[in-house]
Amino acid sequence: MRRARPGALPRGTAERALTSVEAGADFDEAVLDDGAAARQPGGGPDRHTPDRPVSKLWHITLSVSGPAAPLKDVKRALEQLAHDHPFLLTSRYANDHAEIRYWEEARDLHDAAAVALRLWGEHRQSAKLPPWEIVGLEVIDRETYHLRIAEGYGPPPAAPVGVHPY
Repeated sequence: MRRARPGALPRGTAERALTSVEAGADFDEAVLDDGAAARQPGGGPDRHTPDRPVSKLWHITLSVSGPAAPLKDVKRALEQLAHDHPFLLTSRYANDHAEIRYWEEARDLHDAAAVALRLWGEHRQSAKLPPWEIVGLEVIDRETYHLRIAEGYGPPPAAPVGVHPY
């Protein structure tokens, strides 16, 4: 995985790199999907202060649509996007729309949404994505995601991890 400072150009390209909001030293504990806690080096709960927000995980669902494109081109483009943006969990696609789901680490919903809204446009050329527009965005925190799943009405995984047709 390559993380760059915002606006940094990846080697061999003239376009801006998509970057995630980095967790700072205040991101002390990440909770994994199985409920186990993973300690991050560099601190503990005593380092949290009211003026230093804690980074957390946000579940992103990005919906895009536009003119019809060949299915094989859409699949190849989404596979390249998944390679370029390694946090992609799953993508579903048809010849005129797609849905992308992944986890983003950010301080708050605003930061997570900002990164998500840049994803499609910033990878359009490098992944050869169709010229589609973002038509939907859902950003929910990890707790809400798991609550929805437990209650049976949330966005269950659309398909196993990877790129799949509708």
